Amino acid sequence: MDKICVLRKLVPSLRSNSVRVLQTLPRKPLIGLTPQISVHARCMGSHGPPAHWKPMKQICLENKNHMDCMPVPQGSWQESYDKQQRKWNLMLAAGVVAFGITYFILYKTGCIMFFGYDDYKTFKYKVAGAELHAKTVEKDEGLQQGGSDKSEDPSGGVAEATGEGDKATEAEELPNIPSHAQYLLVGAGTAAFGAYRAIKARDPKAKILIIGEEDAVPYMRPPLSKELWFNENKAEVERLQFRQWNGKKRSVHYEPQEFFADPKTLNTLENGGIALLSGKKVVKLDAGNKAVWLASGEKITYDKCLLAPGGKPRNLPVLATASAEVKERTVLYRTISDFKQLDNLVDKSDSVAIIGGGFLGSELACALGRKAKKSGLKVYQLFPESGNMGKVLPEYLSKWTTRKVENEGVEVLSNHSVNKADFVDGKVVLSTKEGKSVNVDCVVAAVGLEPNVELAKSSNLEIDDSNGGFLVNAELEARRDLWVAGDAACFYDVKLGRRRVEHHDHAVVSGRLAGENMTGAAKPYWHQSMFWSDLGPDVGYEAIGIVDSSLRTVAVFATASEKDTPKAVVEETGEGLRSETEAAASPVAKSQGKPSALDSEDYGKGIVFYLNDKASVVGILLWNTFNKMPIARQVLRDGARNEDLYEVAKLFDIYDSLADAVEDEKEASSSS
Repeated sequence: MDKICVLRKLVPSLRSNSVRVLQTLPRKPLIGLTPQISVHARCMGSHGPPAHWKPMKQICLENKNHMDCMPVPQGSWQESYDKQQRKWNLMLAAGVVAFGITYFILYKTGCIMFFGYDDYKTFKYKVAGAELHAKTVEKDEGLQQGGSDKSEDPSGGVAEATGEGDKATEAEELPNIPSHAQYLLVGAGTAAFGAYRAIKARDPKAKILIIGEEDAVPYMRPPLSKELWFNENKAEVERLQFRQWNGKKRSVHYEPQEFFADPKTLNTLENGGIALLSGKKVVKLDAGNKAVWLASGEKITYDKCLLAPGGKPRNLPVLATASAEVKERTVLYRTISDFKQLDNLVDKSDSVAIIGGGFLGSELACALGRKAKKSGLKVYQLFPESGNMGKVLPEYLSKWTTRKVENEGVEVLSNHSVNKADFVDGKVVLSTKEGKSVNVDCVVAAVGLEPNVELAKSSNLEIDDSNGGFLVNAELEARRDLWVAGDAACFYDVKLGRRRVEHHDHAVVSGRLAGENMTGAAKPYWHQSMFWSDLGPDVGYEAIGIVDSSLRTVAVFATASEKDTPKAVVEETGEGLRSETEAAASPVAKSQGKPSALDSEDYGKGIVFYLNDKASVVGILLWNTFNKMPIARQVLRDGARNEDLYEVAKLFDIYDSLADAVEDEKEASSSS
């Protein structure tokens, strides 16, 4: 508070004079900054101040303001400025990085999308990669001029502005091949069939694009070497329809052509769909940028992709380098077109040679041999092994199978390797190293399958050097958002190690698993797939695991009945695909008797166990024993080791009665 105090002091020497004492204080003193102001008195009389008073100059010097309380700057002002700027720049950079990461995550998760256009009046939107002009402005102008939501059709009619006329126009402007696919399946075989069914089950509104090299919808391959050849109705065969062993008619196609949507309109379907691009081949894949290129030059991006290219049939070098006439009469059997070609050649031929003694060669030999009994066709089968399916079956069972094939009317030349193929006098002459030669009208090469890994070479994907095929993890994933299934997948089996399987059931199971994982299931592959082969309606087998004739085997056989045939099991279950019938298989049954091995050559039905060097069961073959695959899968999963396999065979209940078991026990004891 400002104060002006006037004091009058009565001093004897200055009684009549006034003395004014002035003191000035600030309203709010700054403690520590402004020193206390001293009182200065000035005499107003004629006499001077007392002698002990300080002069005015000294008082001013003592009361002078100073800045000793302020901090003293260190260094120059430029250094301080640079230091502060560096701090702010680091904070700015950290903010930019954090913002960029957040924006990237939002973009990848679909929370934000980018749209850009030059003029809102001519706004364009993209559907399936094609730019379509919005008709909003035109409709508004039409409403203003005519007052109606109708526009004249070019043909003279009147169409609703938002009706079928616009939809048809938009569909015409869409490209034939979409530029993007939510789910892209490369390959149109059984694995793709299993995949798109699994995807649709988990994501009903999924938009799936399938690209296949063949001009056909997805189909099953097993009937091409089995039931189709036993159908005597040519009209049904031309429609690729066959009769199961129980007489039920089916088609080799999983779905009709009408089931699939038009690829042009796939991305416009509100509830999604499955579209098929047939006759197209993918030649390159960029896993990092999620894009594929077709042989015709189109580029298609994807969100998730499955490679299911399958395999291609091997050829013998002697046939690959033969003359054009020999190649024209040679069929590498694999596809529907191969079936049609061979069917046409067989109808016009007097003789045919099948090279190969594996599953496909033996099935074709039996099918054509039975057909030859009515047509007079001469059928030869040549292979280097000692018997049919010699790489799979034990030698005794392989030779028994060979005699079965010969009974079908086939001349089997085992232990013969073809080393020359010539065309002489309108016939193909096949010569073997053993000095044998046959003259035939056409040749079928059934010498195995090799995985189709062309994309691996052009797209820098890993392949397995020992097993072949794309290298994938336990979830069948080769790269991020890229899966492989079917014949071309080399996967890790937790029980049997890294493997590659070329059978129908594996294609279905692996395709289904890949489809589930494409929708986020993240399931590992643990299922032990099975395979089967039918040598006509009377003899067949099912197998699981590593079934290799080079392994040690233990077999248990019993006398077969009329129910122990492929035909009987199809009549009972109504399903020709053996991988489908195992779902209805009976639970583990307990046999009343102890089975024993038979020394006779009548291998009616039985169980063959394949053991590795540690005496562990790694494979099981069910010979004319059906609907027991869940039991075999359980035995393989449990890893039977150093056990009495005759006791393990009880689980399969191969004996019809206790009397049969006792009789076989006596036969085994007497033979020993």
